Amino acid sequence: MKKTILSISLIAGLALGTTFAQTTKKKTTTKKTTTTKKTTSTTTKPSTTNSLTTTPAKTNNLNVGTTATQVLNTATSALGIGSLSDGDIVSGLKEALSIGANNSATQLNALDGFNKNQLIRIPFPKDAIIVAQKLRQLGFGSKVDAFETSLNRAAETASKEAAPIFVNAITSMTISDAKNILTGQNNAATTYLQSATRTQLFASFSPVVAKAINSASVTKYWDELANIYNKLPMVSKVNPNLTEYTTNKALDGLFTVLAGEELKIRQDPAARVSDILKKVFGAK
Repeated sequence: MKKTILSISLIAGLALGTTFAQTTKKKTTTKKTTTTKKTTSTTTKPSTTNSLTTTPAKTNNLNVGTTATQVLNTATSALGIGSLSDGDIVSGLKEALSIGANNSATQLNALDGFNKNQLIRIPFPKDAIIVAQKLRQLGFGSKVDAFETSLNRAAETASKEAAPIFVNAITSMTISDAKNILTGQNNAATTYLQSATRTQLFASFSPVVAKAINSASVTKYWDELANIYNKLPMVSKVNPNLTEYTTNKALDGLFTVLAGEELKIRQDPAARVSDILKKVFGAK
């Protein structure tokens, strides 16, 4: 890097030195021409001589500015993203996403990782919200709360087991994808993964969630609520697909937290915990 900066400085110095020499030479020639014209006609040509002297000076100043700009642009390109190889960019983005996914999984897998996080907490299913409302009116609010907690416990359990599946999906990233992500929005990597892998993740995540639902007693809580509700007069029975609902909500939470981890790596140098992350995101 020091050699690159020294080379750029030498190029800048040579470019500016050459331009300065050219400017000095042109000014000397102009003065000679002015002297000759003053000797020939000192009365009628002073204004013309001044005009001719001013014009070359403006042109020379423009040339100096243009040369300096070109050198600065070269320096910026050499020290910025343009200095990164395709391998660096892909490796950096894959590592960033892997770290983000692991951090997200660890955070969500902890007790109350979903349940106490109001940004991603899983609420009562919308298509069965009438059940929750009616049962709360009848004094069964604690049972409704217990059911919602069990949904979030299932998502917390599933997060740990599903994280490796999520990380493996990162390997499908192409060089073009990586470049677009690096120069894109602060959530570009998360958005890319969500659009590219959500279907596959859902298929892999569902069995894990189904297992977690059983271990968290979600079905037991739901059956109890449904039995109470269905005994009420003039109500339509509801039976939401709890595995599908919880899987979608768990993935939503995972991507939301991942977006936060991505933002840290992009904006906070302290979050760049490896040399490749420092190189790739530091160049940006």
